[in-house]
Amino acid sequence: MKWVRRLCSFLIIMILVLTGILVAKGYLDYREALREMSVEEMAERIEANPDYTPIEELPQTYIDAVLAVEDKRFYTHPGVDPAAIGRALVNDIRAGAYVEGGSTITQQLAKNQYFTQDKKMVRKIAEMFMAFQIESVLDKDEIFELYVNSIFFGNGYYCVADASRGYFGKEPSQMDFDECTLLAGIPNAPTNYNPAANPELARKRQEQVIGKMRKAGYLSEEDIR
Repeated sequence: MKWVRRLCSFLIIMILVLTGILVAKGYLDYREALREMSVEEMAERIEANPDYTPIEELPQTYIDAVLAVEDKRFYTHPGVDPAAIGRALVNDIRAGAYVEGGSTITQQLAKNQYFTQDKKMVRKIAEMFMAFQIESVLDKDEIFELYVNSIFFGNGYYCVADASRGYFGKEPSQMDFDECTLLAGIPNAPTNYNPAANPELARKRQEQVIGKMRKAGYLSEEDIR
């Protein structure tokens, strides 16, 4: 049985070495991205949009809906959520494919502003390093603002104000419950959940949003009626 123990030891060492290589490469990619654009510069670029909407002008229902579907522990984690990553890993293994990423809002902001959309492990590691950096520079409310003011909502809309005006003909602060929960579900798959092109799919996604809000404790049955 000595050869079995030796083989196991060899495999463990190889896994550790490969993990170290991936982490090192991810760190180098993160440092290179940060040299090209600091977190402060990234924030200033997004905030320069004349349609930028501060969090104070967003309905609480919309904020709750986004948190419920994207990152319910956003205000408590340091940029990366180990519980979400673990859940995603289990679901990916069960599905035999990459079906869930476990990315936090901060990681998504990092990915969208600094990296490509591919799902390689090195990119994921670089994204995590950048998420920690973003959290060390900006407060949570500003991170949330930057996220909803720079994500794609389908139909050519790249910020919450454009999407609210385009889909509903009103400012974000004027959105009602139905509009808030509908809009919060779109960024997960903007082409599929675009309410102008696929209203039925958008409504099905909205049902998922409401269900997650209820599960996360943002809604009661009375709130939905």
